[in-house]
Formats: sequence, C-alpha cells, structure tokens
Amino acid sequence: MGERGGGCCPPMDLFRSEPMQLVQLIIPVESAHLTVSYLGEVGLLQFKDLNVEKSPFQRTYAAQIKKCGEMARKLRYFKDQMSKAGLSSPAKLVTKPDIDVDELEVKLGELEAELIEMNANNDKLQRSHNELVEYMLVLRKAGEFFASAQRSATAQQKEMEQNHGVEASIETPLLQEDKSADPSKQVKLGFISGLVPREKSMAFERIVFRATRGNVYLKQAVVDEPVVDPLSGEKIEKNVFVVFYSGEKAKNKILKICEAFGANKYPFSEDFVRQAQMITEVSGRLTELKTTIDAGLLHWNKLLKNIADHYEQWSLLVRKEISVYHTLNMLSFDVTKKCLVAEGWSPVFASKQIQEALERAAIDSNSQVGSIFQVLRTKELPPTYFRTNKFTSAFQEIVDAYG
Repeated sequence: MGERGGGCCPPMDLFRSEPMQLVQLIIPVESAHLTVSYLGEVGLLQFKDLNVEKSPFQRTYAAQIKKCGEMARKLRYFKDQMSKAGLSSPAKLVTKPDIDVDELEVKLGELEAELIEMNANNDKLQRSHNELVEYMLVLRKAGEFFASAQRSATAQQKEMEQNHGVEASIETPLLQEDKSADPSKQVKLGFISGLVPREKSMAFERIVFRATRGNVYLKQAVVDEPVVDPLSGEKIEKNVFVVFYSGEKAKNKILKICEAFGANKYPFSEDFVRQAQMITEVSGRLTELKTTIDAGLLHWNKLLKNIADHYEQWSLLVRKEISVYHTLNMLSFDVTKKCLVAEGWSPVFASKQIQEALERAAIDSNSQVGSIFQVLRTKELPPTYFRTNKFTSAFQEIVDAYG
C-alpha cells in the first residue's frame, strides 16, 4: 500500500489513488494458514492489527513464530559456513519447495548437528596438527642447540688437552679426585623448551632473568615462517626457546612466566637417538593427520554444496512462514474459537481476486466451511493504492521508501 491520502477518489489517473474499501474476513481455523498465504500471493489486502493491546509473546501464534525464528537462525549459520567455504547459492529461478515446514525443521536440525560435529572434529584435528608442527620446530631447533653445544664442548676439551699436555700430569690427581666425588652432590640442570611469540620474546627473556636473579641460561632461535597458534588459530611469528635452570623453585617461576606470556611448552630429550625417534614419530603423525583433515574437509565441502543447492528454496519457505504467522497474529479469535476474524484495506477492484483466493484456500485445506468476505462501512481515512506500470513503478517506490 502507498501513503495515506484523501479518501476515495474519482476514476484513476496517474496522480490519484484507486478507490479503497475496508473489508472483513471470517476464516475457519483449519484453513487460516493457507488463506493468509494465498492472500499474500495476491498482495492486494493490507491487514489491520486487531490485537494491538497484546505483546508479541501473548499472541496466538507466538510459539510458531519462535519455531520459524529458530529455523531462520540455522539458515544463517549455514550461510556463514557457506561463506567460509567460498560457496554461494546458485543464481537460478527459485521454484516452490518440495518439502513442507515440519519436514524442513527436522532436516535443518539434522544438518546443523552434523555440521557442528564436523566442525568440532576438524577444529580438534587442526589443533593437534598445529601442535605437532610446533613440536617439530622445537625438536629441530632445540636439537641444533644441543648438537652445537656438544660440538663446542668436544672442541674445547681437545684444545685444552693439546695446550696443557705438560700440566696434565700435575693436575691428574685432582681430576681423578673430582671424578670419584659423590654423584649425588653434583648439580644437575633442568631445561624447559617451547615457542614464544616473537613480539614478546625480549620481554619474556628479561622477566625470566629478573625472576630467577640471573640464575638461568636462555637460548632463542627465530622460526623462519609464521606458524598457526594451536589456541588462537591465528598465524603468529614465533621464536623457539630453551631455558636451563637449577632447582624446583626456578622451574615453577619459569612455568608461570611461560603461561603468562602465552608460550607453548613441549617436552624434549637430551639423548640424540631419542630425538631422532621423536622426529620420526611426529613426522608420521603429521602425515596421518593431514590425510584425515583433508578427507574431513572434502566431506564438509560436499555437505555445504548440497545445502547451497537448496538454500534459497528453504530460506524463501521460512521467510514466508514467518510472514504468515505474523499476519495471523494480527487476527482476532472469534468467541467460539473456531474461526478467525480479519479486517483490512483493499482496492475495490481486488474484491474478485480476494474471494477467489479464499475459495481456493478452503478447497486446498479440505475445510467444510468457506471463508466469509464482506465490505464494512467506515469513516476512517484509508491508505492509498496506485496501480503502476514500468514507468511509474520507480516513482511509486520512491514514495513508498521516503513517504
């Protein structure tokens, strides 16, 4: 309907509204849904709200609107998932859905549950994959630390032996005494290895140094490419670190600092044979996980492609249902609770089309009683209605939009 105008008018021209009338419909409950649906397709009746005093939750069809709203939420979820997969609904003429609302509700519920489960499994697998990628980096970089340290120690020992060959005989008793000392009294260093975000690496190093009063040795190595963080799922530039410490007190402080800085810790072995075994194991698990993730993504894409093919049909059906029930909530129940009473404005010329829609709805819903159509006399100011053509429709849309 257009803007409110100056009542009934002379025969229509480009600047005058069609003559309008206030009509009343008495619709049996069993055919009410189809009646409103068919009248909506005709598009020539503007319903009046006969339940103004009632809130949306007090109206007759509040439960049905809630159900349709839940279906609309699931469709929005599918739309988001389709966007992530880079899919869109095919641009084709939307035909009448070959499924009713109750069947669609069940189907949408099943599809949503399946998608949620697939996403949860994929997230879990992806997180495990990202953790293994980081673990592999720690194994390689930290392995380089230990290999370099061992080479350095070996070279230093040989140099000492060569330079101090003469003094070796004098120091031998002392060295032998040192070797024979009680092993339980020797200080053993522990270490913690992992990855820390590069932007926090300097602060991390300073805090560890201050918290332990300098009684640690920290080594860092830059990772060449950004890695996907297992917790956030975002690509971050990181450094591999190894912190050597002495005592449980220092260890607990370092662990707390790692947690505060979002550093991911991974176990590491000093034994070179064990390191090689761990690299082989992690590499094998990474390959298996990659295969599983790829298979899951293929199934996920296939499911979303199937949803995309029907999305527009399902969306149209849900939107139409919501509109029908919102309109039904504007109707008032008769005292007998067996029929609904509606009032609305329509152009005079539309009477025949409205009555045909009422008859068709009664037949299709197998109602034993037809709907009653009658014109009411009123002094209310009616809305306006303009029949438009290709040329005038653009101007009418501007009026409808801006008044």
